[in-house]
Amino acid sequence: MTDGLRLAAFGCRAVRHLDLKVEPGHCVGIAGPSGAGKSLFLRAVADLDLHEGQMWLDGFEAATMPAPQWRRQVALLPAESAWWYDTVGEHFDGPPPHGLEQLGFDRRIMAWQVAHLSSGERQRLALLRVLGNQPRVLLLDEPTANLDEANTQKVEALVAEYLKNSQPAVVWVSHDLDQLQRWCDPIFTLAQGQMSLLDPSRSPHLAAPS
Repeated sequence: MTDGLRLAAFGCRAVRHLDLKVEPGHCVGIAGPSGAGKSLFLRAVADLDLHEGQMWLDGFEAATMPAPQWRRQVALLPAESAWWYDTVGEHFDGPPPHGLEQLGFDRRIMAWQVAHLSSGERQRLALLRVLGNQPRVLLLDEPTANLDEANTQKVEALVAEYLKNSQPAVVWVSHDLDQLQRWCDPIFTLAQGQMSLLDPSRSPHLAAPS
């Protein structure tokens, strides 16, 4: 069963009583001012922060799953990812990941020291690390914020490829409204604990917030 992501009476530090559904293969955007809680919302959906209400993935309730299983399938790409080991390759299982060359790297990057990476390099590699788990939901928190235009296009192309081939449900947070308009339908704004449609006519794939 591929039902996507569904939230019911969902609440956290960022939002109150939200009913939301993101179907497989669709991308929902969230914009809003800094400090509105967009990142906190994504963390709660990834079951990394406390939340109220219910969450389902493909018809299975989060409460019935071990937290690591949920987080592997409902994958958060934070604006600044954590790195635990000295070298890049230690963060990946098996051979160099698919998409390495597509993002502008070659296999030698696997031997690089993480400490020597730029913020943009870390951001692109973190996306590969997340996609390697083949998640059913992608929670993208400013995935191109530290990238120039050329690398932004590479990241967007890789996300588009994964969206086409694997049909995940995607929630994309960005301050770049043009980017959200390229990829997301509908787009919501988050402010003062409420989610509102940016354009009420663009809502075929998401239930309106309560």
